[in-house]
This record gives sequence, structure tokens and C-alpha cells, in this order.
Amino acid sequence: MHVGRAITPWVLFKRREVENHPLQGVGMLVGEETAAAMGGVGMAVLAASWLLRDHNTVRMAQLGWVLVGFYFFNQAWVYVDHDDLILTAMCALTLPLSCLAAWWEQQAKDDDARAIVWARGTVAFAGGPYMLVTYVPYLSVLAIWFVASQSAWFLGFATGQDIEIGTTWVNDPSGRVSWEAWEGNRWFATDFTGEYAFQSELILADGSLIGINFVLACTAIQSMVLFIGAISVLDLSWKRRVRALLLIVPLIHALNVFRNAGLIWMHMTYTQCDLWGLSVFEFGHTYVARFVSLFAMFLMALIMFEMLPTMHRHILALTSRPNTTKRR
Repeated sequence: MHVGRAITPWVLFKRREVENHPLQGVGMLVGEETAAAMGGVGMAVLAASWLLRDHNTVRMAQLGWVLVGFYFFNQAWVYVDHDDLILTAMCALTLPLSCLAAWWEQQAKDDDARAIVWARGTVAFAGGPYMLVTYVPYLSVLAIWFVASQSAWFLGFATGQDIEIGTTWVNDPSGRVSWEAWEGNRWFATDFTGEYAFQSELILADGSLIGINFVLACTAIQSMVLFIGAISVLDLSWKRRVRALLLIVPLIHALNVFRNAGLIWMHMTYTQCDLWGLSVFEFGHTYVARFVSLFAMFLMALIMFEMLPTMHRHILALTSRPNTTKRR
């Protein structure tokens, strides 16, 4: 099967694709630990400014926006190394967009002001947990095992094959080692090689490798924390927020498990087929799964807009011209 450059990180990665990435962090503006500290402080400052939203915390929020924007902007160099133009562009835009948000904090009035305060909380309570899972190895590996085991079970249930989780590998600077043998800090770590720090193999009952590894991006945690952050900070009763979260989070997880299982099945079934130079797995992973995922996210957003119209109003306010007052 043809193995090309790394596929954009949303679902599954072939083992060789993950191993052959250049070093993560080459050419970054600041080191990974410094960037993580800046991002963590920025998230905390945004969270504090949201919690103290009844007071004048505009300056605090502006600082948080800039720090968070710089953290994601710094990640652009990682994706440049891996030839991922989409994520490079998205990360590069975060700094100017966060500076725009900082400016909007000072200028927005009425509904726009409430919308930007909601955005503070969304970024803080979505980005904060995501950074925690990303930089705490215990949480990263637990998330990978949780989703990989359920995807393997679902595929085994559907196909009758016994699929298990194999060795979990760590891309340590000293070399690729198993999770059990890794001697690094399991409570906080940033120094890894490759685009993905941890990878769990999938194996058949006879011990043979399927050829696909699970990484943190396979867990759909990005989508889940985004909705969790956006819903949890709405100025609504806790019952309505909990009801929405109980609908959306399990739904995202179920769809992701189904997508993972489908991609693994395609990889195991259509081993000799290719489309425009891509294997069926690569084509499904790069194009089909991404399109379906984005479409599903769009539908879920529409459902949330119906259930929580306040969220819809905030998004409309953030995507329109700020409501400001002219000063003479």
C-alpha cells in the first residue's frame, strides 16, 4: 500500500506515516514548553476574566486573547514541517484574530459585548481542558485507549473479527519506546519527536498488526471540548446546559467511533485499490471522512442553535460588524 506524507490529523494514522515525520517544534518562535506555559496562562486569564465578567476585566481579557493567539500561532511552524497547509493557515490566522478579539473587547457594546464575553469563556473552557489532555501523558494515553478500545470492539462486533489494542509507543527524543518502558514525566511533557507523541497499535487475535495506529487526534476530543466550552458558559439555567451537553457529547463520540471503525475496515478490506494515487484508506481519511465530519458538525450546530438560540445570537454578533459608539 502506498504511504505518502502525513494525513491531516483527524482520525487515524498509518504506523509508518507517524514514524517518519521530522522533529516537532523545528523553527518555532519559542520552545514548546514556553509556548505551553504562555497558552496555559492565557487560558487561565481568559477564564478568570469570564468568571469576573460582572467587573471591569477588559484589560485582563485582552492579555488572555493575545497569549492564547500567540500559542496557537506558534504551532503553525509544526504544521509547516509536516506540509499541512490547512492547519498551517488556520494556526497562522489565530494571532491576528485574537488581536482583533482583544480590540473588540474595548469597542463592543450591548449584544456584541455579551458575545465577546461568551467567546472568552468558550475559548478558556474548551482550550484549557484540551491543553491539559495534550500535555499530561496519562490523560493523553487514557483518551487514546478509551476510544481505540471502543472502535476495535465496534468493528469486531460488526465484522466478527477479534481486534485488540497492542503496544502503545512513545516518540521520545531518545528513541521510540513503549509506554511501559518510557521513563519520562507522565504528568507533564512536551519534548517529543514526530507530530504525535503517543500511538497505540491495533492487532488481530493472532498478534499480527493491522497497520493502523491510534493517536490523540483520533479521539474527537477537539470537537467535544469545543461544544463543551461553548455550551457551558452560556447565560442559561444549568438544566438546559446539561441537557444540551448530554445530547451532543455522546453523539460526537458515537459518530467518531463509527468513523474510526469504518476507516479501519476500508484499510483491511481494500488493500489493493487506489484512487488518484491514494489508497482507499488515505482517500477516505483525507477527503470523505473530513467532509462527513464537517457536515455532521454543521448539523449538530444547527440543532444547538434550535435548542440554545442564545448561542446563535452570540455567533451572529461575532461574525458581524461590531456595534460601537463613535467618540468625538
